[in-house]
Amino acid sequence: LPAAMEPCWEPGEPGEPGEPGWAGPGGALGGRGLLAAAVASGVAAWATWAVLLMPGFRRVPLRLQVPYQPSSPRQVANALALLRGRPGKTVDLGSGDGRLVLEAHKQGLRPALGYELNPWLLCLANYRAWKAGYHGNVSFLKKDLWKVNLSDCHNVIVFLAPSVKPPLAAKLLAELPDDARVVAGRFPFPCWTPSSTLGQGLEQVWAYDIKEVRREAQSRAQESQL
Repeated sequence: LPAAMEPCWEPGEPGEPGEPGWAGPGGALGGRGLLAAAVASGVAAWATWAVLLMPGFRRVPLRLQVPYQPSSPRQVANALALLRGRPGKTVDLGSGDGRLVLEAHKQGLRPALGYELNPWLLCLANYRAWKAGYHGNVSFLKKDLWKVNLSDCHNVIVFLAPSVKPPLAAKLLAELPDDARVVAGRFPFPCWTPSSTLGQGLEQVWAYDIKEVRREAQSRAQESQL
């Protein structure tokens, strides 16, 4: 722990040996101690953001930024269950530490690759690939997902924030082939009807077949013209 976060002990104060000195008389945390703890916590959180997470966001518009949040084992399992046995290129948009890409390769979804802007997360993903024995078999590319061409992707994994879904939906519909499938975790695409879903609560994932999504969008457009 940083020095400012370590519990301290004052000699001569009552209490058993080894008892932390956070509390004043009556067990209440003093105002000065509370302020020090709050400042230290804020500094630690800012340092983590500035060093590890911010580098990948500097060139991305604020509304399209997606903070890193690792997927749980159940989320990973549910997402890949909805892609099981499908051929073609598999990509994870905003691949983070690479866990979804590695599991996709392990389950036979190949080639599997991830797009990620944060250099620290790319290093972590490549280390995990090396540790798993998949180095050279999977790819993690430092590319902005908004600028990559997805026309050759048949399986797309999207664990991104709700604010990103509407503009991303337009990009996916414009670029993906008809036989592509998109699997969304944590949050569904608001205007798409899923072909299937798996899990409950935070573990729920949604699968969308692009051909069906396009057909539904065309039907809505025709109805609006009547």
